Amino acid sequence: MYSEYKFRESAISSPFAKLPGRIDYVDEVYKAVLDAISDGSLVPGARITQEEIAEQLAVSRSPVLQALRMLKKDGFVQDAPGRGVQVTPLDVDWIGKVYEVRGALDALASRLAAEHHRPIDPALIETGRRAFASTDVRAMIDADLAFHNAIYEASGNPLIVESARLHWTHLRRVMGAVLQSSNQRATIWDEHQAIADAISAGDGVRAAQLTDLHTTSARSNLTERLGEMLSRATSTI
Repeated sequence: MYSEYKFRESAISSPFAKLPGRIDYVDEVYKAVLDAISDGSLVPGARITQEEIAEQLAVSRSPVLQALRMLKKDGFVQDAPGRGVQVTPLDVDWIGKVYEVRGALDALASRLAAEHHRPIDPALIETGRRAFASTDVRAMIDADLAFHNAIYEASGNPLIVESARLHWTHLRRVMGAVLQSSNQRATIWDEHQAIADAISAGDGVRAAQLTDLHTTSARSNLTERLGEMLSRATSTI
């Protein structure tokens, strides 16, 4: 049975920092809660209430209520028995399907970026390697997302950018959960470098192939680890 605000053992007492003074906080509250869910500070099944979030973020309950409604609509929280909401449990099969769509979008984006001769900023690779060497889960997730977002932008197709954003909001959750117990794959930033090199060379076919291999490996790795985590959690209940 999860208690309210059950965080991972290494977490500080609150995953939130007080927000600066302003009028409309809905987007900020949404992002703060989503970040806490994504990096594992708020674990699947953790109960959260409007009052507690408002107090910890030092905002009124109105923007919190609106943010929680948005998070519920997007599938990150669901009604909890009794009062409040809880973080939606992770589903391996659903995440696998999300990765299938993401893989198709990423391969298309890489091919278009290469054909448009829009190289990826090398600084993104450097930032990613530094994040990989750290123990900062949020930094690792942000670096990975930044690299792929750069490819989406370089594709020149705004529909890819918008579609990928929707899927990444769910994938961040899985990455956060998995990275709490294990590191990223050792080859991930070498794979990113190879994709970036193919894009810079204008080789759309190779860029798409490398991206497809990359997302397939990521999907296999994350869903396998997630399945193991959920199995262990079930066996301890």
